[in-house]
Amino acid sequence: MQFALLIFESPEAFAARDADENDPYLGAVAGLPQSARRGRHLRRCSPLQPPETGTTVRLKDGKRRVQDGPFADTKEQLGGFTILELPSLDAALEWAARCPAASIGAVEVRPVSPKYLRRVTG
Repeated sequence: MQFALLIFESPEAFAARDADENDPYLGAVAGLPQSARRGRHLRRCSPLQPPETGTTVRLKDGKRRVQDGPFADTKEQLGGFTILELPSLDAALEWAARCPAASIGAVEVRPVSPKYLRRVTG
């Protein structure tokens, strides 16, 4: 079964991305996908650019409304995602706990929906 680890980071964590390669947070962040790749669990992962680079789109009364920046103004913003192939939710929760963002932000674990994917992609 595949699980998405949605990684929510603080503004400080986003700022740490510009630190040098010896930054402990960056090293820890890189360790998760490397471990998952070695265990053949990694399906996909990607960091996202900072929230202020996002654009939110809504339709209201049939008209497109575009807002620069994220939808919500919160302490933590979606910083990236990892998709892992794992045997159970418990295993996914163990991997989420290994993510450095879990100690300074949050990691949401959500099962991927292959049934719905097949419906929307044919």
